[in-house]
Amino acid sequence: MGELKKLVEEGKIKYIGLSEASPDTIRRAHAVHPITAIQQEYSLWTRDIEPELLPLCRELGIGIVPYSPVGRGLFAGKAVVESLPQNSYLKFSPRFMGDNFEKNKTIYFRLDALAKKHGCTPAQLAIAWVLHRGDDIAPIPGTTKIKNLHDNIGSVKVELTEEDLKEISDAVPVDDVAGQRIGDAMYRTSFYFSNTPPPKKWTPE
Repeated sequence: MGELKKLVEEGKIKYIGLSEASPDTIRRAHAVHPITAIQQEYSLWTRDIEPELLPLCRELGIGIVPYSPVGRGLFAGKAVVESLPQNSYLKFSPRFMGDNFEKNKTIYFRLDALAKKHGCTPAQLAIAWVLHRGDDIAPIPGTTKIKNLHDNIGSVKVELTEEDLKEISDAVPVDDVAGQRIGDAMYRTSFYFSNTPPPKKWTPE
C-alpha cells in the first residue's frame, strides 16, 4: 500500500482497489491510503460479504465491485436447461458438480419464475438484485457474446421494490445453496482465510 500510495502521489495511478481482501487487511490498507473499491464475489447465491465486509466498506466509504453477479452463469440458465460445455471450468466448480448441481438447478427455476413476473430474464433479475443493494455497488457481469452484453445492460431497466427484493432473496436462501463457491484450493486463499501480515517491528540484533 505504501508503494501504491507513492504511485498516486506521482500521478501514475488515480485510485487504489483490492480484491478478495479480509476485513483486517482492508482496515489496515485504508489507513495507509484511501481505498476506492473492493472487488468481491457477490450474487443471490453468494452473500458472504453481507455480515462484515459490506458494512465495513460502507463505514469507510469504499465502493463494492461484485464479480460473478449472475452466479457464475447459473442464473443465465444455459448450464441448467442445456448442459455445461465440455471445456467449461465450471465442471470443476463445487456448485456445478454432481448432486450439488442437481440441487442448485432448483434455485434457477425459482428465479426463472420470478423473472417472468418482472418481464425480464433470470440473468437480468439476478444483476438487478445486486444493483438494488445500494448505489455504492457496481456489478461486473462477464460475457463473451454481444447479445449477452446487451441483455446484461437491460438489467438496469428492471425496477424492484423493497417487497420485490425480499421476495427474490427469499427465493434463493443461501442455506439452500449446495457446495462452496470455489474449489478448495482457491477457497483456502480467499478472504475467509487470507490476511496480509502486519509489518514486523525491527529490533536490533
